[in-house]
Amino acid sequence: MPPMSHEQMLAFLSEGARTGKLATTRADGRPHVAPIWFVVDGDDILFTTGAKTVKGRTLARDPRAALCVDDDTPPFSYVIVEGTAALSEDLDEMVEWATKIGARYMGENQAEAFGRRNGVPGELLVRLTPTELIGEDRIAD
Repeated sequence: MPPMSHEQMLAFLSEGARTGKLATTRADGRPHVAPIWFVVDGDDILFTTGAKTVKGRTLARDPRAALCVDDDTPPFSYVIVEGTAALSEDLDEMVEWATKIGARYMGENQAEAFGRRNGVPGELLVRLTPTELIGEDRIAD
């Protein structure tokens, strides 16, 4: 189980259309985990969510979060991102990044429609800045 280098972890996070699992903490202390689509910008992870969703409300209250992204095919790999989220309601920025997310997961032909659908009032652009990255490659080797 060799640990991944920083560069390997960022490449892993950017590869294909893997879904991330975002963990936050509700106001009463209960954990919350939800799947997200995301893109990587430098070291940061960007995604959108509704302001009134559990993710949106918990990140507005407490910006700490963790994200797990894995390759569920043998020999298995994963990256965990722990960090702090910054929220933005800037619609131009949101449309730009939502379009990039749409291209990654829906394909270039549907990217613009995805960006317009998700870059609207009531949505948030979330920028998760890592405080720690942990990754292991080829766990089953």
